Amino acid sequence: MVSKIDEIIENFELLDEWDDRYRYLIELGRELEPLDEAAHSEANKVRGCASQVWLETHVGSGPGGEPVLSFKGDSDAHIVRGLVYLILTLYSDRSAPEIVSTDAQDLFQRLGLDAHLTPQRSNGVRSMVERIKSDARHAMATA
Repeated sequence: MVSKIDEIIENFELLDEWDDRYRYLIELGRELEPLDEAAHSEANKVRGCASQVWLETHVGSGPGGEPVLSFKGDSDAHIVRGLVYLILTLYSDRSAPEIVSTDAQDLFQRLGLDAHLTPQRSNGVRSMVERIKSDARHAMATA
């Protein structure tokens, strides 16, 4: 079975032009599950992003009792919404230890995004990933 991330990588590889890749990223952002208005709060706001980004974290339990985290997110910028979609696809519905050990940089290198994002967007991506990993570490510590 092809994972959603593998499908995204394959689709990116089919697109030769960066304009097309950015359009695809924007399309992915449109697939984000809507975030409740109440979740657009200061508590859910990701610090370090030039655009407004909100992440809502839900912690459940896996079959072995380990914490499993799922996320919802949103942004006020179209390309950033696509980046949020990528990050949530990579990390959501995974166990806390998996989240902590998964490196998003590998995905961004494979997609070529590491070389095509502005420094501000790259910092925002790092901030989102660190927030997710921090939530995962907190879930492990309190499990």
